[in-house]
Amino acid sequence: MTTGPGLRERKKERTRQALISAALELFAQRGYDATTVADIAAGADVSTRTFFSYFPSKEEILFADTEERLALAFAVIDERRPGDEPVDVLVRAITVILDRAERFGQVFDRAVPVRIRMVFSVPSVQGMALRRLLSAQRRLADRLHAAFPDRLDRVEAAAVVGALVGAVVNTLLSLAESPEHAEQLLTGDPEPVLGHLRRAVDVAVRGIASR
Repeated sequence: MTTGPGLRERKKERTRQALISAALELFAQRGYDATTVADIAAGADVSTRTFFSYFPSKEEILFADTEERLALAFAVIDERRPGDEPVDVLVRAITVILDRAERFGQVFDRAVPVRIRMVFSVPSVQGMALRRLLSAQRRLADRLHAAFPDRLDRVEAAAVVGALVGAVVNTLLSLAESPEHAEQLLTGDPEPVLGHLRRAVDVAVRGIASR
């Protein structure tokens, strides 16, 4: 019989969510640089020491959902079907992440408007975003290569991942710079934005197929 998380795990998750919510609210109200770790901890009604047991820095709290999204992608790659092509599996992984965002609002929620503003305006957050992106692409490429060792070498796996992830990320940044779409991003309206991201994946796949 499968049981849910215990009391300790639920309490930890509530504290984690309280820290994220407090940080997002303070970043939006005061700005990133004017918000301290102590401010975030106080907003969540915990100690600064407790903050650091959940997050190593302010930057990390803006990317708290990265590992969850990667875990979804890894699960799809690990559960590949007989006859699957590597690019099909990777597209399926990206689609699962986008579908989850649409159903539960976990990507295009309050974090995204704040994150986008910070990425465009705060150098340390820009640096964190780049490091996160490069690490995620490397880990995805390693997982894809491990799943298809006879089909892809490491260079090919890196290229396929780079093409698809790059299409999504660059499209998202392009939308953020467009007055027509920026409001949709900054208000957390996922449907039009997700449509553009799915189209970006389609374009990237056609480019890969043409090779």
